[in-house]
Amino acid sequence: MSKRVCPWWLGYLLASPLRRLMADPRKLLAPYVREGMTVLEPGPGMGFFTIELARLVGAGGQVIALDIQSKMLDGLKRRLAKAGLLERVNIRLVQPDSMGLADLADSVDFALAFAVVHEMPSAGSFFTELSHALKPGGSVLFAEPAGHVAAKLWDAELEAATKAGFVVADRPHIRRSHAALLKKVVA
Repeated sequence: MSKRVCPWWLGYLLASPLRRLMADPRKLLAPYVREGMTVLEPGPGMGFFTIELARLVGAGGQVIALDIQSKMLDGLKRRLAKAGLLERVNIRLVQPDSMGLADLADSVDFALAFAVVHEMPSAGSFFTELSHALKPGGSVLFAEPAGHVAAKLWDAELEAATKAGFVVADRPHIRRSHAALLKKVVA
């Protein structure tokens, strides 16, 4: 696994409205996220998807945004406050080797892992932690940029997800990305 993490200053570019030309957050997320859900977003950057997730879960839902970079989270907080959505998002600074999800066991409905798994020290650890946090039958929209993640690495990440108790439920098309909708196997 690559341990290269997107630098915080690139977060401004990744949150740019121009990015919608590649992936419109509402169109991408609306099929999976409903009001009242608890949603987990590791590696939110400065909130390109987080803001839309917060809108979709509504006042009765919650988004849990995790990052290892405080400057990314500072930018995320500013953008959420400006959008009037800060109260819907639980923002957490985590360590590179753990997402610190013990308090979320079997409580998350949906997770978005967009262009983040290749930055983790271990895809296996990532998916194991995610599996423990998700409710039985919960789902993960998992996508990696095809330009950064070769097919061989993508296959290895999917294998790590399978070993952690996920099955591929769908293969949504996301422009310039490898993508899969994963479901937590009900034990």
